[in-house]
Amino acid sequence: MSNPNDELQVEIKGLMLDPSSNVPIVILRDIGSQLFLPIWIGVFEANAIALRIEGVEPPRPMTHDLLRSVLEQLGGKVEKIVISDLRESTFFAVIHIRNHERGVQVDARPSDAIALALRTGSPIFVLRSVLDKAQAVDLATDANDEEKLKKWLEEISPDDLGKWTM
Repeated sequence: MSNPNDELQVEIKGLMLDPSSNVPIVILRDIGSQLFLPIWIGVFEANAIALRIEGVEPPRPMTHDLLRSVLEQLGGKVEKIVISDLRESTFFAVIHIRNHERGVQVDARPSDAIALALRTGSPIFVLRSVLDKAQAVDLATDANDEEKLKKWLEEISPDDLGKWTM
């Protein structure tokens, strides 16, 4: 039996637009399985994530670059981010920061936490309880994962999984 507090490491599978609302979605995939978790995000956060995925360096630091720089200058290091809860259709995340011997946990929106994790090379985790609440889709039984995921996303509403607003 799995523990709801288990942290499952995920990777960013991709970014896409919700076919019905044109709202950006970040798709996370559990590294150990074929569980996918889509999270509806804001346009600015999607842009920050996309720039990093594509390896584009903006001419001036964006907000997440600034945050990384401030943490580094103060001797802090992002150890990991954890998507920690889903309440009333809103996802929550925690950024785990280590500053010398002191560990700090900072509340964050998942999109901001993911953008920061990409900039710091930090791992991304999701609590098992969040995957259970969000009814993450398991594509392990289908050979054509992308098509099944696309069809599933077309049929599900943001309220079914959690959508956070800006």
